[in-house]
Amino acid sequence: NITISALNPESPYLVHKLNIFTMSNKQTLTIALHLSLSLAAAFSPPSAYHAAIRQSSALPVASSSTPITSPINNDDDPLWWKDFQLNDSTLAPSVLNDFPILSTQFDKDGKISQDGNKRLVYLDSAATSQKPTAVTDALTRYYEHANSNVHRGAHALSREATEQYESARDKVASFINANSRNEIVFTSGATEAINLVAMSLSHTCGRAPSNARELYLQEGDEIVISEAEHHSNIVPWQMVAQRTGAILKYVPACSITGGFDLDAFKELIGPNTKFVSVQHVSNVLGNINPIESIVTIVRSDAAPGAKIMLDACQSVPHMNVDVQALGVDFIAASGHKLCAPTGIGFLWGKESILNSMAPYKGGGEMIDEVYMDHSTYAPAPSRFEAGTPAIAQAIGLGAAIDYITNIGMDRIHDYEVELADYLRRRLEDVDGVTVLGPPVGVERAALCAFVTEAVHPSDLGTFLDVEGVAIRAGHHCCQPLHRALGYSHSARASLYFYNTKEDVDDFIKALEDTLKFFGSLGGEDDAAESGDDDAFVPLF
Repeated sequence: NITISALNPESPYLVHKLNIFTMSNKQTLTIALHLSLSLAAAFSPPSAYHAAIRQSSALPVASSSTPITSPINNDDDPLWWKDFQLNDSTLAPSVLNDFPILSTQFDKDGKISQDGNKRLVYLDSAATSQKPTAVTDALTRYYEHANSNVHRGAHALSREATEQYESARDKVASFINANSRNEIVFTSGATEAINLVAMSLSHTCGRAPSNARELYLQEGDEIVISEAEHHSNIVPWQMVAQRTGAILKYVPACSITGGFDLDAFKELIGPNTKFVSVQHVSNVLGNINPIESIVTIVRSDAAPGAKIMLDACQSVPHMNVDVQALGVDFIAASGHKLCAPTGIGFLWGKESILNSMAPYKGGGEMIDEVYMDHSTYAPAPSRFEAGTPAIAQAIGLGAAIDYITNIGMDRIHDYEVELADYLRRRLEDVDGVTVLGPPVGVERAALCAFVTEAVHPSDLGTFLDVEGVAIRAGHHCCQPLHRALGYSHSARASLYFYNTKEDVDDFIKALEDTLKFFGSLGGEDDAAESGDDDAFVPLF
C-alpha cells in the first residue's frame, strides 16, 4: 500500500489519508495519484505565504548566526554547483570506511541489497547519527573482556568496568570544559536530563522542602521557554507548572523565520523569573540562538538568581561547546547524535547547584546512609544515578568523544558550516521549495527543514526512500513551532561530517525528480498522456 496524505485545514495535525494499491500499470497508478493530488492541492499552504518567505532576505530577529563568506555565486549560472568544491573536501571521504552502514545499497524496489544499484544517502543525522567502528568495537570489547557491574566490586572485572565507565565521565567533562567531573550526570538522553531537573525542582509540589538549602519552584514562580522548543523542553515544564503552580511563559517564534526574539524575551524576564530553558540550536530551523545575549538579559537586575538550561542536542555534536564560557547553569545533551550508542546522554550542571537539588529517583548507588525512617544522599553526580547505570553505553560515549576529538571539533564545525550553506543554496534553486529558518548566507546548523506545495512531507520522504535517500518528515517534535510558521509538518535533511557534496547533489536530484513527478500528475507535464513511463519515480 502507498499512503498519500493531504493536510486537513480544519485541524493542522489531522492528516487525511488515501490508501491505494500498487499496480503494475503505471498509468493506473497515475489515475490513483491524481485523485490524491486533488486533495493535496486543496490543502496545500497558500502560495502567497510561500512567496512571502522566499522573498525574505534577512533575519528580522536577533540571532547569533552570522553571515558567512562563501565562494558560491549562483545568481547567473544555474549549473554553478557542478564546479563547486568544498574547502575541506577530504574530511568525509577519509571517514567513510569508519561507518560500514553508509555503504548500504538498495535494489530497484528500494530494498536493502548487497547487489543493489542505488547507494544510501543518509540525511537524518539530526535524528540520530551513524556509529563508527571505533564505537561499536568499544562496546564489543567491554562485553567480551570487562563486563561487570561498576563500583564497589572486589574483583578485577568490576575494577576494569568501573575504570572504563568513570573514564567516560572524564572525557565528557573535558569535551565540554566542565569545571569538575562531578558536574557530569549520565542519563538515558537529553529528555531524561531535562526531566531530571524539572522533577527535582518540583518534587515538593510547590511546598517548601524540609532542607532550607534545597532548590525548588513554587506557586507564582515563572519559567520561560520559547515556542521553537523541542517537545522534550516544553512538556516537562508544563508538568512542573501544573504540579507547583508556577507560571510557564514562552517567547513567540517569528512568523517568518522562527528566530529567537530577544525583545520579546526581555519583556518576559522579571523578578519572578526563576528558570529559563531554551535550545542552543533549533532542530527544525537550524538557527543558532544568541546565548550570550540571553544570559546577559537573565543575569541583569531583572532576574539575577534565575537558573538557565540549554538543550544542547544539536550543538554538542557539531561545534565546540564550552559550558564555562556560556555562563549557563545546566546543559542537556544526547549521545546518539554524537556517534555514541542510543540510551546514553548527560546532564551538565554546576556542582554547587546539583548538590542543592533533591534526587528524583531512589535506589542503590545514590545514597549515603539508609535508615528505616529516612535516608541521606550521596553528592553529585551519584545522587542522580540510581541503580545499575548504562555502563556499555557510557563507555561507547567515551569512545565516540575520542573519535570526534581525534578528527577535531573545529574541523568538523568548519566543514559542516560550508556543507550546510551548500545544501541551503541548492534547495533555494529548487522550484516550489520553501526552506525554513535563516536565509541564504547566514550561518546555520547542518540541517534544512523545508516544505513544498507539490507534495506532503510524508509522501516526499517515502518517494525519496525508494531512491535510497533518507530524510525525516513530520513535525520533528516541534508542533508549536510548525503552527507558528503556518504548517503542520515539514521535511528535513540533516548532515554530519561523514556527508559529502555528492550526498547533497544526489538528494537534490531525487527531490527534483520527485517534485517533477508530482507536478506532472497535477497537469504541468502530463506524462500519462504522453505514454512516457520513464518519467515516473519507481515506488516499490
